[in-house]
Amino acid sequence: MSSRAAVARLASSAAHPAQIAKTCARHRPFHSYDHPPTQGAFGAVENSILAAAYRHIPEHGFSQRALGLGARDAGLLDISPSVLPDGAFSLVLYHLVLQRQALAAQAQRLFETQRSAASGAGAKVAALTWARLMANKDVIHRWQEALAIMAQPSCAPAALKELALLSDEIWFLSGDKSVDPSWYSKRASLSMIYSATELFMTNDKSPSFSETRQFLDRRLDEIKTVGGAMGALGQWAGFTLSAGVNVLRSKGVGI
Repeated sequence: MSSRAAVARLASSAAHPAQIAKTCARHRPFHSYDHPPTQGAFGAVENSILAAAYRHIPEHGFSQRALGLGARDAGLLDISPSVLPDGAFSLVLYHLVLQRQALAAQAQRLFETQRSAASGAGAKVAALTWARLMANKDVIHRWQEALAIMAQPSCAPAALKELALLSDEIWFLSGDKSVDPSWYSKRASLSMIYSATELFMTNDKSPSFSETRQFLDRRLDEIKTVGGAMGALGQWAGFTLSAGVNVLRSKGVGI
């Protein structure tokens, strides 16, 4: 499977609201407050390799080469398959977990410095979603590689779980206290918005990713007019994915 086909496949799999809502429900019951931040996602040896390999992503991508250089930097001679059995996906997952967990500290600073601009939950969701997207800026030229890896059948479940956790984290940090079915629809819709915008960003050459920000704002504005019904959400999801793919095609991406 080509990287472009894999990108489209991952985006398509992430755009099913029932699947995302089910993932949110399975990994986090009704209240996020009952669940502390993920701890110990990787072991000590894994962390040492991945942290060192992380610095090599801009040049070598999410690859075995980056992992090998990371192992060398960490003082190890080579990488045993038993240490990182998921190979390059371990490096992708490390990035996802690292940047998701960084949002809590970012949220406090963001809301303190932009209090007037991010006063409501919706504005906070937009600010945090943009902050998370911008955490990809140094590796965005390698992100289609990462999407292709995540689209592999053995990796997709863990990738979708991280997407569900990310959308839950953003709503939680934004102060969402809903105790009704909207808990699920909010997280499903944000997961789809994030996926579509992240895909768009991989081919955005505008200054400071201004076109990506406009794309994100349009998707967030659209969901406000749809409401919380899962039926309407499904129609909106199909439209959002189709719109994102069509925009990329117009820019020359063969998906």
